[in-house]
Amino acid sequence: MSVTSFAKKAAPWITTIASAAVPGAAPFIGIASKLLSTGLNTTVKPDAQSITNAITEAMANPEQLAVLKKIDDDFAVQMKALDIQDCEALAKIAADDVANARQREMTVKDKIPALLAVLITLGFFGVLSYMLLRTIPPAGHDAMLLMLGSLSTAWTSVVAYYFGSSAGSDRKTELLAAAPPIPK
Repeated sequence: MSVTSFAKKAAPWITTIASAAVPGAAPFIGIASKLLSTGLNTTVKPDAQSITNAITEAMANPEQLAVLKKIDDDFAVQMKALDIQDCEALAKIAADDVANARQREMTVKDKIPALLAVLITLGFFGVLSYMLLRTIPPAGHDAMLLMLGSLSTAWTSVVAYYFGSSAGSDRKTELLAAAPPIPK
C-alpha cells in the first residue's frame, strides 16, 4: 500500500485535495497547508508532497494523529460549506474537467491544444538539451532553471491530458487492496 493510501485513511479530505490535481485547487491546498501548519505546529508548504509528508509524520505520533483527524474533520466542514459533499466529488471535478476539455476539442476540432502540446514538448526538451550541452552563464542560470521547471510542469499536464493521469490507477490499486481475496 502506498504512502498516499495510508495518508488517505488518516486524513481523506486533505490528502484528496493534495493529490487529486483538481482544477482551481490552489486555494484549497493553501487552506489545507495552513490548517496543518497551525494544528501540527510545523511549517507545511502548500504543495502535495509537503502535505503528504506532514500527514505521514503526524500518523507516527498518536497525539498528532488525533490532531490530524480533527484538522481533516474541520477541513471537511469547510469543503461541505463550499458544496463539496465528499472526497469522491473532488476526484470527479478533476475527471469532469479533463473530459470536458477533451469533448470540447473533439466538438470544435480545435487544433490549439495539440499545437500547445507540441510547443511545450519542444520547449521542454529544447531547454533541457541546451542546459545539458552548454554552459549557462551565471546571469541567466536562475532564469533557465525557472523556465525548465515551468515547462516540466506544463509537460506533465500535457502527458496527463493525452495519456491519462495516475489518479485512476491509484483508485484502482486502493479498490484492489480492499477487495476480498480471490479463491483458488
